[in-house]
Amino acid sequence: MTKNLDENVDTSQLTDGFHLIVDALKLNGISTIYNVPGIPITDLGRIAQREGLRVISFRHEQHAGYAASIAGFLTQKPGIALTVSAPGFLNGLTALANATTNCFPMILISGSSEREIVDLQQGDYEEMDQLAIAKPLCKAAFRVLHVEDIGIGIARAIRAACSGRPGGVYLDFPAQLLGQVMDKTAGAESLVEVIDPAPAQIPSADAVKRALDVLKSAQKPLLILGKGAAYAQEDALIKTFVEKSGLPYLPMSMAKGLLPDDHAQSAAAARSLVLQEADVVMLVGARLNWLLSHGKGKAWGDAPKQFIHIDIDPGEMDSNRAITAPLVGDIGSCLNALSDEMGKDWQQPPAEWRTRIADKKQGNLEKMASKLKSNAVPMDYHGALGALREVIKDNPEIILVNEGANTLDFARSIIDIYQPRHRLDVGTWGVMGIGQGAAIAAAIETGKQVLAVEGDSAFGFSGMEIETICRYDLPVCVVVFNNSGIYRGTDTNPAGSDVAPTVFVKDSRYELMMQAFGGVGIYATSPDDLNRAVREAIASGKPTLINAIIDEAAGTESGRIGNLNPQSIVMQQASKGKKS
Repeated sequence: MTKNLDENVDTSQLTDGFHLIVDALKLNGISTIYNVPGIPITDLGRIAQREGLRVISFRHEQHAGYAASIAGFLTQKPGIALTVSAPGFLNGLTALANATTNCFPMILISGSSEREIVDLQQGDYEEMDQLAIAKPLCKAAFRVLHVEDIGIGIARAIRAACSGRPGGVYLDFPAQLLGQVMDKTAGAESLVEVIDPAPAQIPSADAVKRALDVLKSAQKPLLILGKGAAYAQEDALIKTFVEKSGLPYLPMSMAKGLLPDDHAQSAAAARSLVLQEADVVMLVGARLNWLLSHGKGKAWGDAPKQFIHIDIDPGEMDSNRAITAPLVGDIGSCLNALSDEMGKDWQQPPAEWRTRIADKKQGNLEKMASKLKSNAVPMDYHGALGALREVIKDNPEIILVNEGANTLDFARSIIDIYQPRHRLDVGTWGVMGIGQGAAIAAAIETGKQVLAVEGDSAFGFSGMEIETICRYDLPVCVVVFNNSGIYRGTDTNPAGSDVAPTVFVKDSRYELMMQAFGGVGIYATSPDDLNRAVREAIASGKPTLINAIIDEAAGTESGRIGNLNPQSIVMQQASKGKKS
């Protein structure tokens, strides 16, 4: 079926690899590509744009990949990242692995060298066996060698990315494939529209009954909502289940907003209490990984616990703790089944437990309130985030992107979110550098105002993408929490030569970078300044960067996970020894 062009061929009756890729994506409802142009995929971007797809070009492939992964999370369709071969592919690979770890549907498409040259290692331009490298880091990987197989290749990638537990998929397109031609009619017939790529997975009746029996036995139940629950887009069902069951719930960071954070049943402000004292814990779209201390240790207290776990992947059960009631299926099917079986005689959790949580919440919120009203100069994290908290409370439709160390950790507990999928952050790996990619994707996919709040270290990973924000005139306001360093700007080098490894240039003027690209740059030194500047950015909808000056000494080592640094542990132990 593949043809080679010659003078006697009627080219009007032919199509090629470039067009078939675009046609296959359009057939499956994909309308945006995130990419960095270059050999051999530059023309693919041009053709995609001419054919009506939106092509968003970045300055670095990693950030195009992060954007694609967040697009997948927001839309339930695989986000498409397009890169050149070898170095470009490797740059995108970090985002692909991150998407797989976070269960975001994403497809990384990369051009590559020809197989016969790669396999003989003959030294082609950017020669690399990309398929072999990608396989261990994603959910599936495919290579397409013949133009008539493009439709099948893209269909397989879409289904793999979306079905079961979503994740990243790699598609390898050798340069020679892109220019292959075939009959236009046959080409159209070779395309595949993927039907029901993520079919419902119904839990068994026995599993539903077992889960309800365990839940009914609880005196101190707790529901934990993870970002899988946010991805499911079963927002109304989750709200109905939570309120019908009466369960106190703890949202993980990207599940914030499934119910408003000020909801009466939210136990976020009493996190330590509910984790330590709960006797039955129900996990919905959440995993007992490091973000939940693996379900073990001091964070979980000494009280005996039973776990109910809803997950689409049976292999996730018993990964850290024994699961008393595994409920395997998609979140919508599982919660519908539980709701149907609960009946009208369902008893809500004991009033004593609910009152204890409410009292603890009230006490913690009162302790926090005065800190959030601080207007100190330079700002501390509580004062600065307190100002942003009020902005989001008044503008709940804003999508918050958040990354950093202290900037991330404090914001999780301080800034309330009121709508589903309106908080995007570093996710399972805690990876730095997602900020601009996530902000761009959120603005592109939703059309909403985006507020990206980042530490100065985190901003450094993707700061050049503010040019991308300006180029596409996106409603993104970036707030850089500038404390002149990583964690703090006060470290010193005992040798007295170079600056300490964690220290940056003092009084860096990040806002001037945004001005250089035609955006709005603002220098803010107080919470009042910050509050006013963000509100102005929202009102204008213009690309804006606010350089928020934070006290250099305000931060803590690695935010709240300094114990993951071995030297920090040694120093802490030494300090305790001295005190004793």
